Formats: sequence, C-alpha cells, structure tokens
Amino acid sequence: MRRRIGDPRRQQRRRFSSLFILLVVGLFILMIWALYGHYRSPASSSKSPHVSSQLATQLTMNLTKEMLSPGSVTRQLGDQMTLAKAYVVIAKENNNLELAWELSAQIRACQLLLSKSAARGYPVNNEEAEPIIRQFSVLIYQAKELHYDIATMIMKLKAQIQGLEEKVNTANIQSTTFGQLAAEAVPKGLYCLGNRLTMEWAMDPDFRGFISRHRHAEKLVDNNLFHFCIFSDNILATSVVVNSTVLNANHPDQLVFHIVTDQVNYGAMQAWFGKNDFRGATVEVQNIESFTWLNASYVPVLKQLQDAETQNYYFKGGQDSRSVAKFRNPKYLSMLNHLRFYIPEVYPALKKVVFLDDDLVIQRDLTDLFRVDLHENVNGAVETCLESFHRYHKYLNFSHPKIKDNFDPDACGWAFGMNVFDLTAWRRENVTSRYHYWQSQNVDRTLWKLGTLPPGLLTFYGLTEPLDRKWHILGLGYDPDIDAKLIEEGAVLHYNGNMKPWLKLAMSRYKPLWEKYVNFSHQLLQECNVH
Repeated sequence: MRRRIGDPRRQQRRRFSSLFILLVVGLFILMIWALYGHYRSPASSSKSPHVSSQLATQLTMNLTKEMLSPGSVTRQLGDQMTLAKAYVVIAKENNNLELAWELSAQIRACQLLLSKSAARGYPVNNEEAEPIIRQFSVLIYQAKELHYDIATMIMKLKAQIQGLEEKVNTANIQSTTFGQLAAEAVPKGLYCLGNRLTMEWAMDPDFRGFISRHRHAEKLVDNNLFHFCIFSDNILATSVVVNSTVLNANHPDQLVFHIVTDQVNYGAMQAWFGKNDFRGATVEVQNIESFTWLNASYVPVLKQLQDAETQNYYFKGGQDSRSVAKFRNPKYLSMLNHLRFYIPEVYPALKKVVFLDDDLVIQRDLTDLFRVDLHENVNGAVETCLESFHRYHKYLNFSHPKIKDNFDPDACGWAFGMNVFDLTAWRRENVTSRYHYWQSQNVDRTLWKLGTLPPGLLTFYGLTEPLDRKWHILGLGYDPDIDAKLIEEGAVLHYNGNMKPWLKLAMSRYKPLWEKYVNFSHQLLQECNVH
C-alpha cells in the first residue's frame, strides 16, 4: 500500500507547537529561578548582620591590638596626648594660659579622632593622624623652648605622683577608720534589746530566783556531756551560736553552753537565756567581774592597761598616723577577748571543751569534735596556710631575736574561733604560763602589734593538732568569693572581719545563713525593730 505524502501545513503546525512548548518550559524555569532567589535573599540578609557583627568584633580586636602596639599610629597619638596633658598642667602652673589652651584644643581633636576610629571599627590611618601629630610636635617643641624640658617634667610628675600617693594613703586610713567604727557600733535594735532585758532582769526578783534554781549545777561539771564556751557581750550573736548548735545536734539535751559576759550585759544575757528554750540544752551565764583571780598582778594585759603609754597608743592612736586602725582597737585589750587563754581556770572541773566565737553559725553536729584524737596536743584547730599570707612570718616580728631563735617563719598559722581544747593536756603543759611569758615580753609591742592570734600562735606552738578544713570555714565577714560548695559542706561558718551579719555592713550573700537562726517573730525583737 502506498504511504501518503505529508501535508506541508501539518508539518508547520507541528513545528509551531514544539517552539511553544520550549517557550513555556523556559518561562517556567525562569519563574522557579526567580522564586528561589526571592526566598533565598531574606536568609542571606538575615545572616549579614551576624557576619558584619563578627567583622566588627574582629576589627575592634585589631583596634585594641593597634592601641597596644608600640609602632602603631594610634599608640603614637596616645603617647603624644599623654605628654601634652602633662604640659597643660605645667603651663597652667606657669600662667601660660595660651599654650595650655592650644594643647587642650589639640588633645580634644585627638580624642575625637580616636573615638571616631573606635566607632567605625578600624584604626586611624597615617593621612588622618598626620595633621594632629604635626601640631602636637609643634606645641611640645614650643613647651620645651619655654623650659618645660624633660627634667622639669620628671620633677613635676614625681611631685604629682607623691601628692596622689599621700591622698590615697589618707583615704585608705580614713576608710579603715570609718569601717572599723561602723563595725564597732552597736545597732539601735541590739542596744534596745539589751536595755529591755536588763530592765526585766533588774525589776523581777522572782525571775532571778527562778533562774538560780534551775542552773543544773550537776551538768555544768559532768565530763560525759559536751561542753562549749562562748565569751561575748553580744546577746543576739551568742543566741545564734547556741541556737544553730542545738538545732543541728543529734542530742541537744547533752550539750552544755558556758557563756561569760561583762557586768553591763550580765543581766540581759541571764534574762534572754532564761526566757528562751534551746531544746533542752543547758546554758550557764557568768560575769567576768566575778573572777577575783583575774587581776593586774596576775594578768599581763590588765597590767599593761595601767601603763600610760599603752593607753595613749591603743585608745588615742599615739603619734603614728600610719598605724593600722584595727590594731589600735581597744577591743583587743578586752578581757573577754583574752579569756580564751584562761579556760582551765574558768572551768577547773572540765577535761575537754570546744571554744566558739560569737560570730559563728553552726551547720553540723559538733559533738564529733570531742571524739577527734588530738595526739596529746592541747589545741585542735583548722590550719590557714593555704597561702604564704597565713604563715608565722606574717603575724610575728622575725627580726626580733626571741622570735627568730624560737619559731619557724614558715610554720603554718591556724584559726581562732572554733577550737577543741584538751584541758588535761593544757594543765600538763602549763600553757597559760607560756601565754603570760610572751605577753610580758611584748610590753613594748616589738614582737607583734596586738590581738589574740599572734600570742596564740606562740603559746600553742608545737601543741596544735590540725583539723579537717571543713570543720571551720573562714572569711564570711570580708571575702565575697568563698566557694558555695565549701560553705554548704562546712560545719562552722565564721564571719571574721568587719562585715558582721548583724550589721548593715554585712554581705547580702552570707547574711541569710545567719538570719535563719534568729526568731524575728519574738516579741522583744519586734518591739526593738531588730531585722
């Protein structure tokens, strides 16, 4: 069968349809490409700030390096500006106000250029800096021609530095003095509390009789119980020590607290500890004035207090204005502070006690301290020589032959404030006589300045058993950066330093640890606005 010859018009239509299809496909591809570009552009634009930020940071870092680089233009401008500032001062002192004004104007221009450089994120170039550097050079040359030479500059700058150092020293002394005064001041609330309690004690003979009848005298000398001694004139602080100890004790009824205070606070202490219950713990309050053996003929500190020169130094400051104010604090001569060296005489029937300062918070059962083996030593204490600052050479004068010949300057210091004392070993070693000897040797204050730790280091030298550091955490009255884990695991927290927790000076980070043991809902505390 013969095949028909194709129609030319049909072939033309077929060719037209092919072109149309190609055109449609091309338009479709263009649309897809346009859509892709449209949805891609926001992403890229969103990344651009991040990229520019990284670039800006990099440029800022380069600018910082430029300012520190000795050969950079930026560093050169900074050096010239510093020199010009010194010449401004000298020009004003010599009444050359025109030169001072020109130097000041050029300094401002330099500062403006450097600030623009910092804002745009890249260093000053030579073209920008050249006019300012040239003008600085001209002005500095003029200053030198006017006899403001380098030698004069050095003399002037030395005088200024010396003057600033004197101002800094004066400011430091004032700061220390004011801080010490603030730390020694009794808050109004505590003053009110003491007065109210004293009045209640003085005006209620029945209450006094009740307290005397419930002294539990047999417990006070029972060596099968756990005895703690606190020497303080601060009612609330002492209460926190007792309260925190009993609340964390497994058997609070086996605890006995021996408190010694002064004549002024004796009635208030008796009233407070007589009115409040401490979970069955026994509390004894004594008046230091009742210790007849504590007199000037026996106690070196009391004898020194009768010396006019000593009184002038510690109570008036003497002539040495550079002496650190805290070392002239009369509290260091308080017998409540030194009574820790007479514990066996205060408690002749006891064999072992734990001494507690009044600026402590107890977080663990302390009865385990009575089971610590002191290896026939007298004093159990936490050592503080993690740094060289707390070694013997920091506290004692090793240029004195009596110190140099008898003690190791690198011996480890330890902390007063939470100490285990074996009173049997104390009496055997005659430790109180050691203390008397060193106090009598320091009558001229050449062995150490003042305080109880230096004589303690001498008295208990070779008689101290180191305790685990977790027993006693120090520094909550001055160090804001104590490790939180160390505080949490610590048995005793010590607010040594000026920032006591009952003062407004206290650090807010540590104050709640102390306040949790104060019953602020107590009627007297509310009436006295203690908070």
